[in-house]
Amino acid sequence: MKNHKRIFFSKLFILLFSILWLSINSITYANLVEDEKVDIKNIREEQAIQTAKPIGAEPELTVKIGLIFDRKSKTILYEKNGQKQVPMASTTKIMTAIVVLENADLKKVVTVEKKAAGTGGSRLGLKVNDKITIHDLLYGLMLESGNDAAVALAIEVGGSVEGFATLMNNKAKEMGLVNSHFVTPHGLDQEGHYTTAYELACMADYALQIPKFKEIVSTKNYNVTINGQSRNISNTNELLGNLDGVYGIKTGFTNGANRCLVTGCKRGNLDIITVVLGADTKKLRTENSIKLIEYAYKNYEVVNLKEKIEEQFEKWRQLNERRIYINKGKSKQIQLQLQELEYPEMAMKSTQKDNVVVEINSLYYLESPVKENAVVGSAKIQLQGKTIATLDIMTKEEIEKKDIWDYFREFLSLVP
Repeated sequence: MKNHKRIFFSKLFILLFSILWLSINSITYANLVEDEKVDIKNIREEQAIQTAKPIGAEPELTVKIGLIFDRKSKTILYEKNGQKQVPMASTTKIMTAIVVLENADLKKVVTVEKKAAGTGGSRLGLKVNDKITIHDLLYGLMLESGNDAAVALAIEVGGSVEGFATLMNNKAKEMGLVNSHFVTPHGLDQEGHYTTAYELACMADYALQIPKFKEIVSTKNYNVTINGQSRNISNTNELLGNLDGVYGIKTGFTNGANRCLVTGCKRGNLDIITVVLGADTKKLRTENSIKLIEYAYKNYEVVNLKEKIEEQFEKWRQLNERRIYINKGKSKQIQLQLQELEYPEMAMKSTQKDNVVVEINSLYYLESPVKENAVVGSAKIQLQGKTIATLDIMTKEEIEKKDIWDYFREFLSLVP
């Protein structure tokens, strides 16, 4: 009888332990696979009915964080909590791909280690000792959001997950990102792993300038080769191929970060990146991404800012250049030029594009000698009262100081 009781309680203990283990496992990895289906056409139709707003009306987001980034001018067109530090789930893999692409030979064959093969969440499906190229691991990383692929790449390129995280953080510092910190290559929830919507957009913009990265994230389906066997994988990005102009780039989901989506979209000359973080469902993530995209293309257009600035500067120059006095200078006439604008084009609201104002301040007395490219003033570029750029006004050439012979020649010219 005692043996029966012992067996009964042993089985009960095993059952309870199994339930507890599954519960913990579900908390750690629950819904980390992009398995929720969304109907893009239906979402667009719903939004067309609900959001028939006049031009200029800002989008009403139902997510915690949203942002629109103009790729031409590297500026924010719209943001909601865009500077807030938050976990970013698998959008982390944008930085992972950057580090790999800049530090690895894509043709190299990798043998998958146990740590990579045992990584949970969304997976490419790697097993211990599988052989696969870095090239195909990148496709598995960015299309299927393979956490196992992320760890395999991290070990190969960084020597370990920790070593690779150091490379990621060094790259972030090099890029001037001050509100991002990486602990893992895949983005599964971990303390100290975070970014902001703005810095995520900056990472995406940087990555998209790498041809191979753009090629990967714009791919809907791809055949990876593992151990010589080919298998087709699909992109988890629900907007790719379903919304006009979308060409990538990355989805993400963990319990801590909720649903995330970074999207690249180009229509005509306007190239933008939208970021949605912290959506409760995939549908909300999709809806809000579409809201941001449609808002941008309804309200913004690319303006040749350089042309507008130079036109106003030229008018000022013609009136003011001759008024500048060079004391004891060999030349009485100075020629001025404007510093080059870093981004000659930028997206502006259609209703504001004619409101660019150039406010110019300059010295009108200079002591010779005056060096070439000497700064003598500044041009403050303003839009709707907000300064969007400040450019130096500089001399085109050197003006030497008069010497005794110059004064002698002037004297002789005055002699009748």
